[in-house]
Amino acid sequence: MRIISGKFKGRRLSAPKNLPVRPTTDMAKESLFNILNNHFYFDGISVIDLFSGTGNISYEFASRGTKNITAIDAHYNCVKYINATSKEFEFNINTYKSDVYKFLEKTPLKADVIFADPPYNFEKEQFLKIAAFVFERNILNEGGVLIIEHSKHTDLSEHKNHSYDKRYGGNVFSFFENFSEEE
Repeated sequence: MRIISGKFKGRRLSAPKNLPVRPTTDMAKESLFNILNNHFYFDGISVIDLFSGTGNISYEFASRGTKNITAIDAHYNCVKYINATSKEFEFNINTYKSDVYKFLEKTPLKADVIFADPPYNFEKEQFLKIAAFVFERNILNEGGVLIIEHSKHTDLSEHKNHSYDKRYGGNVFSFFENFSEEE
């Protein structure tokens, strides 16, 4: 895994082999950040990275200048790895070892970008529950975007806040936005 752009462009990261993760591929990550680059100034946004795993997505935001990043994962060694890497690169990433659904249920945080990369073997309802919490609890700032990464075999388009999908091989990024009543 490598950092695609920003201050630490090209830096390779090697996560421990014992982490229960499936990092977003470099190709898919590069495409995702090309989309986000057209909508946000990275140095002025807040990000929540759900099911953060190795912290791959958080590092990309941090390398591009995002200062307000929160990474959540239920696995202790994932959080430990993100903390160690953040310290090494002097990234300002706040980590929480927590079940993502419990975090979403209780968090007072709001963000401009919320990225979720849950296990691909989740049931469709588990993916949709993430979107439900984000929009029912008003965690996404106005003009923000929720992105859920999943396999091409999962269709999340039925959610009322679903905007569009971008496919990269077997990976899909589903984008969700706040829609005003007039839209």
